[in-house]
Amino acid sequence: MASGRVTINQIKDMKSAGEKIVMLTAYDYSTAKIIDEVGIPLILVGDSLGMAILGYDSTIPVTMDDMIHHTKAVTRGAKHALVVADMPFMTYHASTAEAMHNAARFIQEAGAQAVKLEGGEFIAEAVNKIVSCGIPVMGHLGLTPQSIHQLGGFRLQGKTPAAAEKLLKDAIALEQAGAFAIVLELIPPPLAKLISQKISIPTIGIGAGADCDGQVQVVSDILGMFTDFVPKHAKQYAQLAGAIKSAVTNYAREVKEGTFPTAQNSSIIDEASAQD
Repeated sequence: MASGRVTINQIKDMKSAGEKIVMLTAYDYSTAKIIDEVGIPLILVGDSLGMAILGYDSTIPVTMDDMIHHTKAVTRGAKHALVVADMPFMTYHASTAEAMHNAARFIQEAGAQAVKLEGGEFIAEAVNKIVSCGIPVMGHLGLTPQSIHQLGGFRLQGKTPAAAEKLLKDAIALEQAGAFAIVLELIPPPLAKLISQKISIPTIGIGAGADCDGQVQVVSDILGMFTDFVPKHAKQYAQLAGAIKSAVTNYAREVKEGTFPTAQNSSIIDEASAQD
């Protein structure tokens, strides 16, 4: 990947070259900076922050102000990756004018380079209008968390022939509307493979098998920080919740025992005071 900010054309070229695309979520400056330094090309400021950061039961309560706040932090930390911001529940459904206004806020106020919308044919017009204004759009099909009540929970989508055909049509509609990539969440791997073959833009899978053009995961899932539940499609590459608990326990014990701060810590404080 060339130096400078990753572009949507580079992401598209990765599919053409057969290079797998890596995407991770981030919700704050420090995490985004670390992910960016590793060289991850796509960072998603997901409305999953509703659960992972804000403690909600779903993504539905997340507001534009929540998303703008966290996207600003991420874009300050990520200097190389293309930052995609989730447009939250009911911020692009009422009218194309509202969709365009809210998408523009992510670009102008928060510094994102693209936005992500959930849905297929019924949001194609909004996608087209947003793209026509110069704002890149990523689609999202399959399990769309903002529609979780209508879908009846976190369930595999596209299991019947009719449902699979609908998802394929939705993917084609998003491509034709100008989306530069599509997230495929919790759909059967054979269907994800078919969609990936039928459209020319990249597919980014999450719980959709290995044949998508790339993969995305929630960063707190792969780091073992979110302990309420672990999705079946997630792999924990670290167990940071346990490490944090251990560190905090040791800190608390040393404070109570009077062994923190140590003489070394005190000398640093004394030196700082002397400089003042």
